[in-house]
Amino acid sequence: MSKPKTVKKYEAVSEARRRYAPMPARKARLVLDLIRGKTVKQALAILQFTHKPSACPEVLNLVKSARANAEVGKAEDIDTLVITDAFADVAGMHKRLRPAPMGRGVRVRKRMCHITIRLNYV
Repeated sequence: MSKPKTVKKYEAVSEARRRYAPMPARKARLVLDLIRGKTVKQALAILQFTHKPSACPEVLNLVKSARANAEVGKAEDIDTLVITDAFADVAGMHKRLRPAPMGRGVRVRKRMCHITIRLNYV
């Protein structure tokens, strides 16, 4: 019997991660879906004019960080880099209590996420 071929994952030119971003992963995914597959220049333009106040500033800083990582890593042509992977995973959550009527307390869950962006050549 022959061994199954193992497919190696491609090496990203640069990567940036934001851990414990103070927003739900669902909100971050809405913004990440807009920029996946775009060049870095297009992604920055999209993020500057997208109205998602909780997610856009975080993702914008992360794209800039990934571009800076590519510059430090001696990438050949930074203008042709494309966002190949952009995803948000669920992180932990802060649990707080808010006062409610009749002496009760209602739990408030402040959700967080881990955002990852990878740049590569097409």
